[in-house]
Amino acid sequence: MFRSILFAITIFGASTIAMHAQAVNADKNVLKNTVTTIEGQSIELSKYEGKVVLIVNVASKCGLTPQYTKLQEIFDKYKDKGFVVLGFPCNQFGTQEPGSNEEIQKFCSSKYKVTFDLFDKVEVNGSGAAPLYKQLTALDTKPKGAGVVKWNFEKFVLNRKGEVIGRFDPKVTPDNADLIALIEKSLAE
Repeated sequence: MFRSILFAITIFGASTIAMHAQAVNADKNVLKNTVTTIEGQSIELSKYEGKVVLIVNVASKCGLTPQYTKLQEIFDKYKDKGFVVLGFPCNQFGTQEPGSNEEIQKFCSSKYKVTFDLFDKVEVNGSGAAPLYKQLTALDTKPKGAGVVKWNFEKFVLNRKGEVIGRFDPKVTPDNADLIALIEKSLAE
């Protein structure tokens, strides 16, 4: 009898966990999240509905920081077609984003002439991860798949419905042919 009860509890618990994971993975629309701009204003990401979105965790003192140049270039190239880049500073990797929001914004605009939207510094991994990143990392999105963010400048592509359709490693540059092809395909839909 005890074994039957233990078995039932184990099966019920496992199926509940599996259903929760499936529910998280089923909702690829991340535009339901609320975030804070780098200026401190709370906004709904739903304001980007109808646009193709590239979400990137960024850092000012990283070997990959020069990717800001290519991020700005693709933003400039496609913004009139409904494309946006959203930069989320993060200090979780080698403490490579130690500055205040004001310092980050000044650095990005003066050094890289960034005009795309920047947001409040966030955590992208662990128990303190922003809800947006908890959702992004739970999704099994090609080519990278689900799991923790590896480093600064990891990229997530959203289609016009706000669904995550691509996830790219940090070393995949913003002008990578596969990344650009996915953006252009989404812009054409």
